[in-house]
Amino acid sequence: MGDDKRLAAVVALAQGMAAAHTPRDSWEAAALGACRALDGSFAALSVWERDLGRLRVLVNVGDRRPDEEQFPDAEAYPVHQFPEITEFLHERWAGGGGPNAWVETAEGTAAGTPGYFHRRVAALRRRGRGCCVVAPVVLHGRAWGEVYVARAIGCPVFGRADADFATVLAAVVAAGLAQTEQLEEARRLAFTDSLTGLANRRAVDVHLEEAIERHRADGAVVSLVVCDLNGLKRVNDTQGHAVGDRLLERFGSVLSLCGAMVPGALAARLGGDEFCLLAVGPPADEVVKAADELCRRAGVLELGEGVACGVASTEDPIGPVDDARRLFRLADAAQYRAKALRADRPVVAGREGPDDPVVRLADEPPPSRAERRRFRGRRP
Repeated sequence: MGDDKRLAAVVALAQGMAAAHTPRDSWEAAALGACRALDGSFAALSVWERDLGRLRVLVNVGDRRPDEEQFPDAEAYPVHQFPEITEFLHERWAGGGGPNAWVETAEGTAAGTPGYFHRRVAALRRRGRGCCVVAPVVLHGRAWGEVYVARAIGCPVFGRADADFATVLAAVVAAGLAQTEQLEEARRLAFTDSLTGLANRRAVDVHLEEAIERHRADGAVVSLVVCDLNGLKRVNDTQGHAVGDRLLERFGSVLSLCGAMVPGALAARLGGDEFCLLAVGPPADEVVKAADELCRRAGVLELGEGVACGVASTEDPIGPVDDARRLFRLADAAQYRAKALRADRPVVAGREGPDDPVVRLADEPPPSRAERRRFRGRRP
């Protein structure tokens, strides 16, 4: 491949990773870009998981064999099977060299060592590949993983120039991964409540819209729990906001714990003393059970005064739910009723008969702030 083609391949790789929206997209763009740049038939991107002592495959692209999934869940190899990760790379790198790529072939020689036989060689033979080039990916000054590109039997064997080019490609991949990490961190911060570590209102809005789309498309059950932590204002006024923040954090932990009772539930802080759980798929009764446990645990939480909890689920008789706003209004109305009744258990929309007061309230025009205060202040 000429210099112009290689430059174009580097640019294409960088652009592909820059356009990625998720880590998976980034991994796939890295492997595909490297595969095309090196005229390979197959490529993989793997990460070195130091704590587990293994090399885990993130993505396989190109001419995959039946045992090679595109995004494998459990394709990993103990690092001791790949001594170059800890020996070849680190010894030479620590000696002042750079993280250079190397070539292996199905014939059994690799890394310039005569008679070298390695697990990769056996894998090349087993999968009908003639050679591969392996390039370490270095991120934040440490070995992060590797890019692996292979060619089929009968194709030209990778040479020293290919290995050098693979080293350049691995550096481009590292830059792309660093950008992906930054974007993911920015997304995480944008959708996370900084005090409790739960999801925030923005995240709930996005997930709830998607959930209602699923409900409209295939009837998926969508359940929303909205709760108001009692006693926060008293704690803030009498003991200070630092103590109030601790109460919020503790309740956030309780919410997370109870939310884990429902597979896939999203636990979030909406703002101030308001929190919620969003579940898509599980039956409404499972969500109500989790909300009941939440009320029980919140009732014995130090400093707090319990929680007012309302539940609305598309599985209950609440009428059609065509948009996220209606389900939110139903759950919010149920929470208002729980607050008014000073209930120590969740109030569930649609479960008080044909003239359910929660459904009726939710379908009324939005109350003014003063009306909401009056409603909250009613006593049974």
